[in-house]
Amino acid sequence: MQRAYIPGFITRQPWGVILPLMALVTFGGAVLYSAAGGHFQPWAFMHVARFFVFLGMAMLIGRIPSTWFKTAALPSYAILCVLLVLVELIGRVSGGSQRWLNLGFMQLQPSELMKPCIVLVLAWFYSVLPPSEIKTWRAIVPAAVLLGLPAGLVMLQPDLGTGLAISFGAVVIMFLAGLPLRLFIGGVAAVSVAAPLAFFTVLHDYQRKRVLVFLDPESDPLGSGYHITQSKIAIGSGGLFGKGFGQGSQSHLDYLPEAHTDFVFATMAEEWGMLGGLFVLLVFAVVLRWGLNVALRAPDRFSRLLSAGMVTTIFFYVCINLMMVMGLAPVVGIPLPFVSHGGSSMMTNMLCIGTLMAVDRWSRPQQDGLR
Repeated sequence: MQRAYIPGFITRQPWGVILPLMALVTFGGAVLYSAAGGHFQPWAFMHVARFFVFLGMAMLIGRIPSTWFKTAALPSYAILCVLLVLVELIGRVSGGSQRWLNLGFMQLQPSELMKPCIVLVLAWFYSVLPPSEIKTWRAIVPAAVLLGLPAGLVMLQPDLGTGLAISFGAVVIMFLAGLPLRLFIGGVAAVSVAAPLAFFTVLHDYQRKRVLVFLDPESDPLGSGYHITQSKIAIGSGGLFGKGFGQGSQSHLDYLPEAHTDFVFATMAEEWGMLGGLFVLLVFAVVLRWGLNVALRAPDRFSRLLSAGMVTTIFFYVCINLMMVMGLAPVVGIPLPFVSHGGSSMMTNMLCIGTLMAVDRWSRPQQDGLR
């Protein structure tokens, strides 16, 4: 009896993380189907279709040698910085922010792509920096410039959430690279002093309102506090088992704003309850655990920093979105990976997954010779 042949390209994929992701994206598609009133358009179909397109992209990225990543680091960073400048010049304005470039076939948000790119360029920088200079200014000033340029451009859009995400990923890379601990302690102290000043001088009025409403949501329940209040009502009303598929009153009656993007977890929790929320958290735990294991097995400094930074990027998305919808953090416009509707967000997270697949292959060079 002839044995069925399965190509090695398929068998070598990390199905232990791909299959849970497929389940999560399918579940997210069901939530978006319900949020659209029982229709696949305009969100559910595109959500699932984008995932499979970007999954193919991730699998191809997973076959790229590490030398290609290193070669592409600076050019990719430079291209995205140019795109961020173009956003300021000709970008589309939506919701009071100028964040998107109209490419015809899609609306591209370059700031989203900068999240994995800043990790890539800093991982490359610290991999080529001599270890003897890690405690000197040469390890700090160039990295600060590499971070400051895109973070500043993103803050101008204004997009505080994405600016913080870019900064968080970069700071984690700097910490893991071995910069002196006193720099981070001093940075925390400086931020603590500068934050009150920035609150009154740098933040826009709507951003200041978000912070004040986070501290006291009931102060403006029909205005700036409306999002958080309705989100907590939706999550709490779901109970243990939820109200049932398609039975979410907060989202279906349009009480819950952004029910298909930033607050999709609240939409899900209302209909699927705590059990649905635990399923989402379980899948993220599987993805993050796999990513950390890839980082721990990584064969060199560049791949360790790169994979750890990609895991950090996904973690930041998940952590901030869940804290935001539960009223534990200000509303900053961070979507929930693989569940929220949005092409740029899906692309960014699948770039992170694809990069982790690549590092996973570099850890097993004897199988396919890719390094």
